[in-house]
Amino acid sequence: MIILVEKGKLIGIGVGPGDTELLTIKAVNILSKIPVICSPKSSEKKDSIALSIVKPILDKREDIKDLTILDPVFPMTEDRKTLEKHWDEATNSITNYLDKGVDVAFITLGDPAIFSTFSYVLKRLTNEYIVKMVPGITSCTACASSIGKPLVEKNEVLTIIPKIDDRLESILNESNSIVLMKPSRNTKELEDIIDSKSGEKEIYSVEKCSMEDEKIIKGFSKDKPYLTTTLIKFNEK
Repeated sequence: MIILVEKGKLIGIGVGPGDTELLTIKAVNILSKIPVICSPKSSEKKDSIALSIVKPILDKREDIKDLTILDPVFPMTEDRKTLEKHWDEATNSITNYLDKGVDVAFITLGDPAIFSTFSYVLKRLTNEYIVKMVPGITSCTACASSIGKPLVEKNEVLTIIPKIDDRLESILNESNSIVLMKPSRNTKELEDIIDSKSGEKEIYSVEKCSMEDEKIIKGFSKDKPYLTTTLIKFNEK
């Protein structure tokens, strides 16, 4: 007799910008009982920031000893071959559980739909498995809350920039507010171009938003640590 095993579900969970209290109720409910959690990290020597955010929730689990945590490395590199290799390895480790009927939660900073590492696994599995997503608070909205200013109002246009390219000039001309999600990838050239734009503007950078050592800087961040987001508001368009 052949026994068919129903495949497990993959759930991409946004864990927000850093403060555990900013997790959604839905995320907490899933993380309180899911048997396997996948939490990528940037290198073997570094701990997962996403995992540190959910740790207070996991520590309350009575079955913590039975919880399996996968921690594949998603390196900070532009080399496509290297990235594909690591994404494939992570996908294979996840499918080992899904094929046995075990659900897996993939945790990611911010929201799984915005510049998330989850997207690389999602593309590989979405046609063969049930894949769901739980939204999380994004760094840009969390930073706006820390600063105490709205990102956009009425019919204003918000643009999120991950990296400078040849579209910059048109973006600056058409946008009322700009979010630089990864300032470490942007150059002094970009800062000079923005500074040179005429009209009144406000620039704030937030390092480690919502964490205990959060730092708000008026202007661009000089150090540009990984967890930095810069908000730019053009008050006259």
